[in-house]
Amino acid sequence: MSYSLKNKVALVTGASKGIGAAIAKHLGAAGASVVVNYSSSRTAADRVVNEITSAGGKAIAVQADVSKPDEVVRLLAETKAAYGKLDVLVNNAGVYEFGALEEITVDHFQRQFGLNVLGLLLTTKEAVALFPAEGGRVINISSAITRLNPPHTAVYTATKGAVDSISRVLAKELGPRKIRVNAINPGLVETEGTHTASIIGSDMATGVIAQTPLGRIGQPDDIAKAVVFIASDEGGWITGEVINVSGGA
Repeated sequence: MSYSLKNKVALVTGASKGIGAAIAKHLGAAGASVVVNYSSSRTAADRVVNEITSAGGKAIAVQADVSKPDEVVRLLAETKAAYGKLDVLVNNAGVYEFGALEEITVDHFQRQFGLNVLGLLLTTKEAVALFPAEGGRVINISSAITRLNPPHTAVYTATKGAVDSISRVLAKELGPRKIRVNAINPGLVETEGTHTASIIGSDMATGVIAQTPLGRIGQPDDIAKAVVFIASDEGGWITGEVINVSGGA
């Protein structure tokens, strides 16, 4: 079964690479008109847009740092100008930094909470105003780290725990407006970021694979397929859920 998002408009934050880029491309392939948000890499965002449009879809790239309120307002204004509405918001933009308790600083805390939590709230607040009367979908990309709780991840794990809780709260708060809110919690996924952080191929990655029943780490497409299902009408009775997409880990 293929899930259709024909005539829907989707905004994916942090969509120039990695999981966000895969989500944007899969949403476009399902028929949605896509807003590819990026913070700094216009070239990478344009590459995602070109992949969507060359396959017959519709997409635009819009720069915005979603931790900044004025830029979030502009992001949603440009979405409205391009497509007139919004049906699906995927809050994917995020940052991760690991460190022992002794290494935690105010900047370390504020950088992660500012984007992973405040940015998500700001974007959702502006986005729901564009949802039509028949409702919409908010899909928050959290992390399976909230179940694993490894050492040296106190701040990052806390941000994703907040995302899980926010998703459940907003599902109840926005449900009367026919807006569904869910969290997708990936396990370890091979992306540009996990390569840059030297996670792929590390002892940590080996340990994750050993604890994963399906015997591998994830790929961005694994996460994107789950997002498309939750965004589609076939996922229409699902809200307030934290869904682990982690190969069983």
